[in-house]
Amino acid sequence: MLAALIPHIWFFAAATAVTYAADWYLHQKGSYLVNRLGKVRAGLSIRFLLRQLMVILLLARLDLAEEPLFYSAVACFLLFYGLQAPHGALTTLIRLRRTMPVVTRNVDLHAVRIPDAPPGVLLRRSAEKMLHLDIPAVAGILIAAGTGEDVIGYAGIGLTLLLALLYLGALVPYVRRGRLAPPAPAVLKAVDSWLREYQPTVVLYFSGSNESAYQGNMWLETMARVEGRPLIIMRERGLVPQLADTSVPVICVPAGTHLMNLDLSTVRVCLYPANVGKNIHILRVPTMKHVFIGHGDSDKLASVNPYSKVYDEVWTAGRAGRDRYALADVGILDQDIVEVGRPQLEPIKSWTGAAKNPIPTVLYAPTWEGWDDNPGNTSLLLAGENIVRRLLNAADPVRIIYKPHPFTGIRSGKAKAVNARIQAMLEKAATERAADPRWAKEASSAAGQSAAKAELARIEARLAQLAATGRSGGDEAEESRLSLADPAREAETVRLRAEWNDAYWRSFGWWEHRTVTGAQPKLYDCFNESDAMVSDISSVVSDFIASGKPYAVTDSAALGAEEFKRQNTAVRAAVILSNGAEELDALLSAVADPAADTLADARRELKTYLLGPDEPTSMEQFNAAVRALAAKAEARNLGVAQRLGDQAVAVPDQEAVTSGVGTGDPQAMAEADAAADPDAPEADAAEAESAVAEGASSVR
Repeated sequence: MLAALIPHIWFFAAATAVTYAADWYLHQKGSYLVNRLGKVRAGLSIRFLLRQLMVILLLARLDLAEEPLFYSAVACFLLFYGLQAPHGALTTLIRLRRTMPVVTRNVDLHAVRIPDAPPGVLLRRSAEKMLHLDIPAVAGILIAAGTGEDVIGYAGIGLTLLLALLYLGALVPYVRRGRLAPPAPAVLKAVDSWLREYQPTVVLYFSGSNESAYQGNMWLETMARVEGRPLIIMRERGLVPQLADTSVPVICVPAGTHLMNLDLSTVRVCLYPANVGKNIHILRVPTMKHVFIGHGDSDKLASVNPYSKVYDEVWTAGRAGRDRYALADVGILDQDIVEVGRPQLEPIKSWTGAAKNPIPTVLYAPTWEGWDDNPGNTSLLLAGENIVRRLLNAADPVRIIYKPHPFTGIRSGKAKAVNARIQAMLEKAATERAADPRWAKEASSAAGQSAAKAELARIEARLAQLAATGRSGGDEAEESRLSLADPAREAETVRLRAEWNDAYWRSFGWWEHRTVTGAQPKLYDCFNESDAMVSDISSVVSDFIASGKPYAVTDSAALGAEEFKRQNTAVRAAVILSNGAEELDALLSAVADPAADTLADARRELKTYLLGPDEPTSMEQFNAAVRALAAKAEARNLGVAQRLGDQAVAVPDQEAVTSGVGTGDPQAMAEADAAADPDAPEADAAEAESAVAEGASSVR
């Protein structure tokens, strides 16, 4: 605006270029600022319109308001904005008509024809792309105004309008019926047909926010090994791309009405890893038994949620979970609790009693800040930097692996800032260690790091190929059509992921500090790479106990060691840290010298109490629980059917029985009613027949 008012054409051109670049950058980064601008009526379209208005203002201030170029520019921008409406309508229509009522993985939908998706370049960030087509016009007009060569301005105007029309023309073929997804009833019918053929018996039902994908992912391997025919039901489309690789069939059903109409009559056990409101849409089904399995075993209040009363059973890892509910007294009956171990913990390796590398590795894995401001939620806020600082300044060197919780910082700006500072501390320490002569010598003598990095690149490229089930840019409808289970591909993926994990840890030195975020490497891989852990009250602690390694837990709420242990079972074999973290020396001593590890026996006892016995295996316990509950569901269904059948079969006399009444034959019962009342009109007999048929249908 300032450049237009002065007016200074080249200053204006530079400012315009900066605004284009800034807009592009913010959208590329998915900046929160873009969302806020839209909230204050400075959204994408308005920003482009204002920029074009400034161009008109500039031309007026340059005394070009009576020139043909001025009127051409005004006409161009009006026509350009006139094309935005059909463009927006086309892209919206294509997206809506390409959206199926379900998203599936490993489900055969051959019964419906799902055409290829439009090229991703046409629909991905389409509004932004369309609006940026004004660049030729803006650039041409500015050059023409500065040089007097109006033909350049006309050429830019023509190019902008031509590109906009071509964009519209490219979209038109994809609104034809043959290019759209099949209608919802056809898709749902195909899904029901597949369900009747597959006959699932065990369902993992998962719903949650985009940040909660890990809660479902942790159960995928268990579901792949469960007895029966497993099925995963999800509710949020945004979670499907975050689902890890699995051979188990997956159906995402966003609409509750569609879910409640699916044919799940063969399902006998439904497992819930989270307490969320959408659970009600399947909890209402009485023919299956409902089980809360959670997404971790800890002493947090979430582990004794009163919501758990809605389930038929609650499965815990060990005796500790049962006692936890008894102490909480939230209405969970002891006979409804089943101890099944933790099948997910099988990949965790047991401690050998000595550090894996020449210097010990300590994993710092704090949990997130939680939904309230309880200081005991996380150690990050009050102790996080002290913990990292003391480990960095330990008398004997240690390596730190820092793995923050995926939710860190989503509610608390302070937690987000501390997380950033800790990462900066570790990055600085890693840089200093690399420059230190001792570690520089280790680095120069370390072989294979370059080879490991090359191997990582090769593995990642191959995994990307295996993950690409369809064309690049295919939408969720096309992926549902193509993502069928392929045992060979699955086996290769499992092998490559194991190789990737091995190569990852070899790609840097055993002395190098590391911050680990994202899905890979997994938390349990970090367990296996470390010799000790510092964490908070969360399921991470219970899981780490499976390794038998020394660990420390932070008493962030400053309860005192004894009270902290009394309230939290999982810390009874831990080194208890205050917010100053002065007690870390005891943890490091236990790692360095087995004789100084005074809590080793306590850890072994606590492992059994928290996670159950080693024999039978957790997977065997889990499958036994599934079988037992499925048998209860079957017995219940048979009993209900028998009672309903007895109620529907009202036998007045033996003659009625022998004549067919009581056999469930509606025609015979209607005829018997008519015979009992010879004066009854035909309409009454027909009504009786209809009522009996309806009752028989209800029994079925």
